[in-house]
Amino acid sequence: MNSTRRDFIRQISLASGSIMFIPACSGYGSVWRFFTEAEAKTVIAFAEQIIPADKDPGATDANIINFIDKQLVGPYTRFQEMYRKGIPAIENSAQKLFQKAFHELGFEVQTGFMVQMEKGELPEEFWQETNQSGFFRLMLDHAMQGFYGSPRHGGNTNYVSYKMMKLDYPHVMGQNRYVSKCAQQPLPASPQGREKELINAPGQTIEIYYS
Repeated sequence: MNSTRRDFIRQISLASGSIMFIPACSGYGSVWRFFTEAEAKTVIAFAEQIIPADKDPGATDANIINFIDKQLVGPYTRFQEMYRKGIPAIENSAQKLFQKAFHELGFEVQTGFMVQMEKGELPEEFWQETNQSGFFRLMLDHAMQGFYGSPRHGGNTNYVSYKMMKLDYPHVMGQNRYVSKCAQQPLPASPQGREKELINAPGQTIEIYYS
């Protein structure tokens, strides 16, 4: 991935709420918990478009698919129906436009497909039960959460995103208690009652809130 795209990913992750509110949860068992094998291939390909690997780790390295799969049988059960309807809509659209499954498309073709999806321009016949731009945003948010959140939620394996950004690694201290290497003590709850984790980087402090 070139520096412009990597900077873009970093900027939207810090500016949006996608990494700010990540529910705390416990383990749920082995893969796959929610997705079918075919559905997982679609989500993996989508996530790789959002955060492709180059000299730095990408979506697969961070195990984003495991994060999403895990959350969908835990705190994100409310999004199950949207995934069940949205993934077939993606696949039906890909088949109509290119006669291939989404994960089989070339990288640039996938990019163009996702641009259309974000704009709501894919064949409407397959999107009667869910909003394509809304589903695009949901999957984008979940990919970002899986890449930048704590590994305890299923993604960001070995803190790959923190290493990439040269950030401090947070440490879990008991149930839903976090400590920064710099702070060396549990952090207080936010005004909204959420546990707060501070990630210290040169010239800035990033806040991540856990429900």
